Amino acid sequence: MSAAGLAPAGADWPLPRWVAHRGAGKLAPENTLAAFRLGASFGYRAFECDVKLSADGVPFLLHDTTLARTTDGRGRAGRLAWAELSRLDAGSWHGRQYAGEPMPTLAAVAAYLRANGFVLDLEIKPTPGQEVETGRVVARAAAALWAGAAVPPLLSSFRPESLHAAMRAAPQLPRALLLDTLWDGCLEIAARLDLVAIITNHRIMDHALAEHARVQGWRTACYTVNEPRDAERLRALGVQTLITDAVDRFAPGSG
Repeated sequence: MSAAGLAPAGADWPLPRWVAHRGAGKLAPENTLAAFRLGASFGYRAFECDVKLSADGVPFLLHDTTLARTTDGRGRAGRLAWAELSRLDAGSWHGRQYAGEPMPTLAAVAAYLRANGFVLDLEIKPTPGQEVETGRVVARAAAALWAGAAVPPLLSSFRPESLHAAMRAAPQLPRALLLDTLWDGCLEIAARLDLVAIITNHRIMDHALAEHARVQGWRTACYTVNEPRDAERLRALGVQTLITDAVDRFAPGSG
């Protein structure tokens, strides 16, 4: 491990024990640079965020398909060009101190993370119907933005189609399938995606699933781990990485 507690160059698993969910969990407007800065102020050096495409193909950070929950915009985000999306306020919903905070592009996030030596779990979050295109474009963008980086981003998604497109576009980047439930055939599909990991809802991770992952050669990570008892149970199962909203309660350097 490096001095920053991250995986060494060339390792197939870029994430440390603790990862800050959407930048700083719920303490700042999610998926903004303000959230990344706040998460970093608590000592976090690894982050998770969501990326999708604007109508003109710019990768930018947003969790939802629609804009209303976390911006002053309306409608489907993927129907607007980046010039329109870039003018939206993505901070005021969380607090007046964040008024005017924009949604960042993936390029802006990459510049911030690389300048600070931080690492990323980049969730590909396509607008419905754009699964393949989003996987392809995001993977190519990530490969270019992190070119030469000692620790590449991990590309994750709930959508196998996005991960397959990412695999074809940038096979050198590590990938993980996200699982909220164990839907029929999910582990068989995962086995065909040349993954380094599965990332699951912490509630479905048990001994059998952890053992299956071990046999397959996959690392394991769980979201969203906000209670000490859940963290302890998952550690006992051998889960490598815990994604949390509670950046103010879990020390990122803890085992």
